[in-house]
Amino acid sequence: MNTLPMSFEFERLPTEAISLDAEEMHQAIEFSRPIPDDGRQWQTYLNALALFVFKKWLQERDDNLIVNWQDCTITKPALANVIPTVANLQVGNFKVCLITIGNSWDEQIPLSRLVVDIPEFVPHFYVFVEVLESQEFGVVRGFISYPQLIENINNVQTVSPQADWNYEIPLTWFDNDPNRLLLYLRTLQPEAISLPAIPNNRQQTLAAQESELSTLLWQLQDPEIELWEILNWQQGCVVLTSPELLDWIYQLQTSSLNIEEYQTQTTTAHTTLLQASTRDLIKLITQPAINVGRWLWDELDEIGESLAWTLLPRFSPLREIRSPAEELEAITSQLQTQGLEIPLAARSGYQSFLLAGIPLRLYAIGWNSSTLTEPNSWNLLLILGAPSPNTLPENFKFRVSDKTGVLLEQSVNPQQRNWYLYTCLVGNWDEKFIVTTSLGDDVEVTLPPFGFDITR
Repeated sequence: MNTLPMSFEFERLPTEAISLDAEEMHQAIEFSRPIPDDGRQWQTYLNALALFVFKKWLQERDDNLIVNWQDCTITKPALANVIPTVANLQVGNFKVCLITIGNSWDEQIPLSRLVVDIPEFVPHFYVFVEVLESQEFGVVRGFISYPQLIENINNVQTVSPQADWNYEIPLTWFDNDPNRLLLYLRTLQPEAISLPAIPNNRQQTLAAQESELSTLLWQLQDPEIELWEILNWQQGCVVLTSPELLDWIYQLQTSSLNIEEYQTQTTTAHTTLLQASTRDLIKLITQPAINVGRWLWDELDEIGESLAWTLLPRFSPLREIRSPAEELEAITSQLQTQGLEIPLAARSGYQSFLLAGIPLRLYAIGWNSSTLTEPNSWNLLLILGAPSPNTLPENFKFRVSDKTGVLLEQSVNPQQRNWYLYTCLVGNWDEKFIVTTSLGDDVEVTLPPFGFDITR
C-alpha cells in the first residue's frame, strides 16, 4: 500500500505580535455595538482591538507609561460613529492617535483628515496598528509625529485630501521601529511637539452656518450616509467640533431623537420638524441663556435686562397685584385647579414681543425642585399668550426644544378660543430650554434659551 506524503504549513505569529484574549474581544464587540452602520461598526470593533493591542504593547515594555483611554473616541459612540481612528488617546501627557488596519493593506493606508486638519483631534503621534482579528492578535507596526506628517504632506504634492476626507499615506513615512516611540514618550516633553491651536470662535462660526446646516443635517437620517456625502469640509469642521451636534446626528441615526415621538403624517412635516430641531439646537449652543436661577435672588441677569424682561412679585394669595401680574395670577390659578403645583418660592418674569406685528407675551416661572432623590433639578413653567383681550391666531405654533430635540410643539385649536398655551418642564441645573413661536411655515421668532444657575 502506497501512502502519499503529507505536509502541514503552520503560520507563525510575528515575534512582535500581541495576543488578544476572549474578554478583550468581547469588550471590543460591546464598544462597537452602539454604532448604527455595519461598516463603521466593524471599524470601531477593529479600533477597540487595536487599543487593547497598543495598551498591552506599552505595558510589556514600560509599565510607567500610563494609557488613559477613558476619554478616547472609542468610548463615545457619537464620536466613534464619525471618526474612523482611535483619537484623543492619552499616554502620560502625550496625545496619541491609533490608525487601525486589518489583514489587507497596500503601500499606502488611509488616514482621516479629521485627525490631521481639525485641532481638537490632532495628536502628538500617529501609531499604525495592524489587527488580525481572526487570528486574535495585533502588531504595532510604526509611528509618525504630527510635525513630520504635516511636513511630508506639504512636500509631496500627490498626497492631498480625497473626496471622502481621507489622505492616502505611504507606509514609508512611518518609522518602522516602534521602540523609538517608547524613547520619545519617556524622554520628550509634550511642548517639544507643536500642535495647532484650537480656534476660539467655534460658536460664532457655528451660528453663522445655522441656516445651511439646518437644511443639510436632516439628510443624515440613513446611518449608511457619511458626513462627507452631505457636507463640504468647512461645514464638516463646524459639525465635528460641536459635541452637541454630533450627539444630535448620532441620535438621529439611531432613531433616539425626541422628535421621533411625534407621529407626523407626512414626510414633509417630519423633515420640517427635523430642520426646526436643528435650528433650535444651534441656538441653544450659540446663544447665551437667560438665568432663571437669578430670579430667586430678585435679580435679572444681563441677558434678561437687555431683552426687557420684567420680574414679577413673589406669588402670594393675599397680594393685590395689577396687570400683567394680575393676568398671570389668573392663568396660574386656572392651572392650579387642574392639578399643577406652583410653590410660593417660585419666581416669575415676562417679556412682551411682536410676531408678524401680533403682540405676544411670554411668562416664565422657575423654581428649584431639588430633592434628596433628585438633586440639582429645576422646573420651568412657560405660558405664552396674547395680552388680554386678544387671542392667539389660528395658525400659531409654540415649540420648545432642548439639546435632545423637540420636546413639544403645540398649535392653536381652531375649535377653541385659545388665550394661551403652556408647558411645564423639568431639567437638571445644566440643562437649557429654548422657545420658538411661529405663524405658518414662514414666520418665526426664537427667544434666547433659559438656563438655571443659583450661584451668586
